[in-house]
Amino acid sequence: MTIVKNNEEAENSVPRKRGRPPAFDRETVLAAARNTFWKHGYDGSSIADLTAAMGITPQSLYAAFSSKAELYREALEQYRRMPRPEPGNPFTDEVDTVAAFERFLTNSAKIFTAPEHPKGCMISTAVLNCAEENEPIAHHVASMRLQALAIFTARIERGIAEGDMRPDADARSLARFLGAIVQGMSVQARDGATTDELFALLSHALSELKKYQLRPEI
Repeated sequence: MTIVKNNEEAENSVPRKRGRPPAFDRETVLAAARNTFWKHGYDGSSIADLTAAMGITPQSLYAAFSSKAELYREALEQYRRMPRPEPGNPFTDEVDTVAAFERFLTNSAKIFTAPEHPKGCMISTAVLNCAEENEPIAHHVASMRLQALAIFTARIERGIAEGDMRPDADARSLARFLGAIVQGMSVQARDGATTDELFALLSHALSELKKYQLRPEI
């Protein structure tokens, strides 16, 4: 059966999306979800935990983000957009290879131990073990870690090509070594390591990298 609207209803009607638009700032509630995931992990963060932190209802969460998995993906992207203590991109800026990794690791140590948010890295040690139904999320985070390793490798290969790293440097193994340092820093920060303690750790990593550094002749 077709219901015919009266003239006034017909003239004033406009197409509407299903549901009401979210009455909140998306980035603000996303930051709250990010910190919840960051602290408790994906499996450890329930919808009740998330909505309590975000200050919204489950219905609003699903209307705005579709699912817990999509919310987590957006939270990870927001994490990657967070401002760094030292601005810029050390892997694209015009600095030598060792200086690029020194800046990256220094930023990491400061972020991992900052008091204003959960400790450690949201990506480095995220979703290492999960329920079978959450494997797509685990694969997504693993792909982000692999992207980081690819960036590390490319930066070392660039250093070899530009002549500030020895040509016999194994870019892939050095990248994995530095990736392991980042993951170790994340775990130790979660366990209470201070910024200075992480600085001491990264100095050893830089000492290893410097073995392959070619210094310009004076």
